[in-house]
Amino acid sequence: MPALLVAALLTGSLVAVDGDTITLDGTRIRIANIDAPEIRNFHCDAERRLGLVAKRRMTELLASGPITVHPGDPDSGRLKDRYGRTLATIKVDGRDVGEIMIGEGLARPWNGKRRTWCD
Repeated sequence: MPALLVAALLTGSLVAVDGDTITLDGTRIRIANIDAPEIRNFHCDAERRLGLVAKRRMTELLASGPITVHPGDPDSGRLKDRYGRTLATIKVDGRDVGEIMIGEGLARPWNGKRRTWCD
């Protein structure tokens, strides 16, 4: 599938919802390769706090350079998740945002189901 190039800083249409979901022109996009802590349906205060840090970092990353959205989950080939969100990998300046978030401890690889962030 062709990548969708986005001029996020010019249009203001790209917004971080949380650490693994963004909106692009009102369309919710779930980053396919990661799971980040929740800020709404959290299981403990520690998860919510880390979720807020992850959202702030996602916001920083989205503002840090040219964005490329690659539609679909590269592992499963699915275009939507069970909630109807578009699945995609996101790159900033050619760097995978999911891998950056994982490397910084703000997300983990998505394995098909949610795990707790409460230890």
